[in-house]
Amino acid sequence: MKGAFAVVAGLFAVAHGTAETVTPVQKVVQLLEGMLAKGNEEKHAEQVQFAAYKQFCDDTCVEKKRAIEEAAEKIGMLKADIAKYTSDAQQLTTEIAGHDEDISVWTGDKKAATSVREIEKADYDALHKDYSESVDALQRAVAVLKKQSHNRPQAALAQVSALKSLQLIPAEAKRTIDAFLQSSQDPAEGLEVSAPEAHGYEFASHGVIEMLEKLLDKFVDERTALEKEEMNGK
Repeated sequence: MKGAFAVVAGLFAVAHGTAETVTPVQKVVQLLEGMLAKGNEEKHAEQVQFAAYKQFCDDTCVEKKRAIEEAAEKIGMLKADIAKYTSDAQQLTTEIAGHDEDISVWTGDKKAATSVREIEKADYDALHKDYSESVDALQRAVAVLKKQSHNRPQAALAQVSALKSLQLIPAEAKRTIDAFLQSSQDPAEGLEVSAPEAHGYEFASHGVIEMLEKLLDKFVDERTALEKEEMNGK
């Protein structure tokens, strides 16, 4: 303030000494008016700047509040999601444990079933082999009996005798085969047998052939049924 008065006084002295047409008071007034205009201009500039800054602050405040509200809403949603996913994870963990137990049981069942199947397959293979061997042996024996007469070499009856070693041939059939083989033995090989003996041989041979053909049909049917059962069991 003192500096302003000094300036005014200096101007007044200069004006008083150099220009007689302008009074000191007028000079002071002009000076004060200039200072007032400058002050008003600076004040207006500061007001404009302050208004812009205040608008920026207000806008920023509104934006931040909205962002805070949105973030709070999102946090609430995320918390709800976390709670749901935590619950789901616990449920899935329980279900997985149950599935693991089921898998363990099923694995044990599969191993047991595989073991049983292997045993069944081995039994099937053995039984099928017995049937096949029996069918082949019966076919050969029937062919021999149909072709060989009573006076042919006894070696030809080996096919019939071999039937006694087969497991599937019933004991009664084996006894019948034994009786037939004993009756067919020629006490004097190479000699002709009498007509009654030949007739009795032919009668016995016919009975054995009929018995063997029945066994052959029976074994073929049973083998076919066994094969169908095996196919269905796979």
